[in-house]
Amino acid sequence: MSSERIRTLVAAHGRVDVPILRRMVSEEDGLDLAGVVASDAEWASRAAHDAEAVLIVCGEGSMDVLALIGQEAASRPDMPVVVLCTTTPNGFVRDAIEAGADDIVIADDVGASGPQVFFAIEKALSRKAAPPRAGVHGEAGVGELICVLGPKGGTGKTLTAANLSLALAAEGKRVALVDLDLQFGDLGLVLGLAPDRSIFDLVASGGSLDAAKLDGFLARHQSGVRVLLAPSRPDHASAVTPDFLRELYPVLRSAFDYVVVDTPPGFNPEVITTIDAASSICLIGMLDTPSLKNAKLGAETLDLMGYPPERVRIVLNRADTSVGVTHADVVAVLGRAPDVLVPSSRDVVRAVNAGDPIVSASPRSEAAKAFRALAATYLAESARREPQERRRGDRRGDRRRIGSRS
Repeated sequence: MSSERIRTLVAAHGRVDVPILRRMVSEEDGLDLAGVVASDAEWASRAAHDAEAVLIVCGEGSMDVLALIGQEAASRPDMPVVVLCTTTPNGFVRDAIEAGADDIVIADDVGASGPQVFFAIEKALSRKAAPPRAGVHGEAGVGELICVLGPKGGTGKTLTAANLSLALAAEGKRVALVDLDLQFGDLGLVLGLAPDRSIFDLVASGGSLDAAKLDGFLARHQSGVRVLLAPSRPDHASAVTPDFLRELYPVLRSAFDYVVVDTPPGFNPEVITTIDAASSICLIGMLDTPSLKNAKLGAETLDLMGYPPERVRIVLNRADTSVGVTHADVVAVLGRAPDVLVPSSRDVVRAVNAGDPIVSASPRSEAAKAFRALAATYLAESARREPQERRRGDRRGDRRRIGSRS
């Protein structure tokens, strides 16, 4: 996102304290108050306000609020509409999203909700700026992009991304691995690679981006996986922008069968851009209550973003640890069973410390088998889609031949 503050128009509906709203927006870093409208007459003149986003604040959900959301979403489709609600009425979140809201913030204390509101608006702006997701249905000739996502740190995202990539490469696939944890990325350590060139160096090189140029910045792992490493210094992270990623991902997907992206915790603009470009999400959790809670929130956020749930795989790391949380609890929290269970093992830690992922260091281990099972789910999806892509290609060829005869 830009360092400029986001001009936000606030629409207050119902019994909302307007002075508190003004103070909340004015004091929040990153937001700039374009105005507050609190009546039908003021709302009718909203065009006079120079705003980049609309924040609708309501005490409770109602048909009037839903109508207001739909009206604004229809009149300015390029402007994000975020809703701040102080209650959680049944069904309102779903109804608001269906009406056209880009995100919902539920907060008992409006005055303290500034950071949540800013995050929601920033996320919505990033999504509005991004082109439609490419390759969600797997076009012919375009590689899969798997976004490894974990809202909470320490759940094993990097471990999963590395082992998944090696497992796919072992099946003869061309695989690229991207370390998007731009400040504290550890893929180089996990894979035993020297950080000679990084994604920062690629950005700093300037000029146009193509496969030949990109090849010079990809480290080569002994497995055949090519790796775009994170910057070696945290202050270089800001050089990698969502716009750059939107240029990078299509180039990677045109050159590789699979592109696996290891992301940092949370939903920053770079992660959102990756989600929008991804053909699949690999959501990571662990067998503890905080991790499961954050995995559930991550899945709900993906749902709010309109990401197809059937394209999300859930991996539970350290799934056999005895910590008082059962697998029935996991299903109850997540609303579905995890797709892959990775057992806990000291060998996994030893492999990380040695810079040799468990899939190659101990291929017969249960953990390695679990990561190969995860890779198999993606390979099976690709195999199922290939006949459909061929049929679509054949139909396009038929149309071209028909057109040439006419």
